[in-house]
Amino acid sequence: MKFIPGWVYILKCSDNSYYVGSTTNLVNRMNEHINGVYKGYTSKRLPIELVYSQSFNDMRDAIKKEQQIKGWTRKKKEALINGNIKLLNKLAVCQNETNYKNYLV
Repeated sequence: MKFIPGWVYILKCSDNSYYVGSTTNLVNRMNEHINGVYKGYTSKRLPIELVYSQSFNDMRDAIKKEQQIKGWTRKKKEALINGNIKLLNKLAVCQNETNYKNYLV
């Protein structure tokens, strides 16, 4: 089986929202976002800034990570962007009412 390397990335848009994506070529994908090649989320929120990227040996892993990050809260994304692993771990703990009550006991 041949592995194709990939990237997951987070862009900060002009409206301060975040866009999460994955690609096999980060430089080309950035140029596509900057030039509005794909009409959609980022093309309506230019300029954009690359605030996080992570490489993977297998593109399938990059896609899995992209899907995971897309489900995260803004605070959790910002903890990742800032490299704050301690806060990221804290935010990863389930804090719904049922679990939170058990956590306090």
